[in-house]
Amino acid sequence: MTLTQLEVFTAVVKERSFTKAGLTLGMTQSAVSHVISSLEAELGISLLVRDRRGVKATEAGERVLVHVREILYRTSQIQQDVSSLKVLESGTVKIGSFPSISARLLPRILSDFKVRYPGIELILFEGTNQEVRNWIHTGAVDVGFVSLPDEEFDTVPITQDEMVVILPENHPLAHETSILIEDIKTESFILTKSGCEGLVLRVFHPFMPRIQFEVRETGTILTMVQQGLGITILPAMAIPSAFPHASILHLNPPIYRQLGLAVRSLKSTALCVLTFIEHTKNWIQANKIE
Repeated sequence: MTLTQLEVFTAVVKERSFTKAGLTLGMTQSAVSHVISSLEAELGISLLVRDRRGVKATEAGERVLVHVREILYRTSQIQQDVSSLKVLESGTVKIGSFPSISARLLPRILSDFKVRYPGIELILFEGTNQEVRNWIHTGAVDVGFVSLPDEEFDTVPITQDEMVVILPENHPLAHETSILIEDIKTESFILTKSGCEGLVLRVFHPFMPRIQFEVRETGTILTMVQQGLGITILPAMAIPSAFPHASILHLNPPIYRQLGLAVRSLKSTALCVLTFIEHTKNWIQANKIE
């Protein structure tokens, strides 16, 4: 069994196609098929099966895939560690992030990091908080921004993000600067589904908001508020700097979303990833982001 066989197997499962996997890996379709056949022969089981949507892993293939991803992840860590011995002259850091962090913080953090460590490649994956956690778990990313607390991973706290109330500009409370949760408990509410909905619901405790809509995309939520379809509570970082036809109010008392960087294990994390974590933490402290 070779790493090439394992890489080809994961590529076919991901792409659901021998041809697409070959294009990704720079191999012909027949070469991909030959690699899979030799791996199946070596293991004595069928790893893949065709259905109407293409190629997918068999039940046995799914079980093997868990171990294959772990092997490839560990192989990547070995390569990262070897690279780190060259005084961070090279390496790759795959970062998982959600949109508010990506828009408000990451461009400046990444730019500064590239100036300091030009030989390290940075790859960004953007999704919801849960998607980022899934990527960390499977090894698709080396490190990810997550909401804290998080008991599954090793985490490093980096900053906090205030939760704010957003009202249409003609709302009776729109000219207030802060607001009690009791003041909005009967309002039509638009609940975010991007990852911090648990915190939003806890903000209302012991009340329950009158949820009219549950929406994942922050841009959609903000437009709905502007159109008078309800109010919402979002992290301040998720709100664009220019946001007309709406009012942004502080909660009294203020509520914050705690943010951190997470890895599967700090003890086994490559040096270039640890360097990115430390750089991010220091950059946020130096720029007084909180």
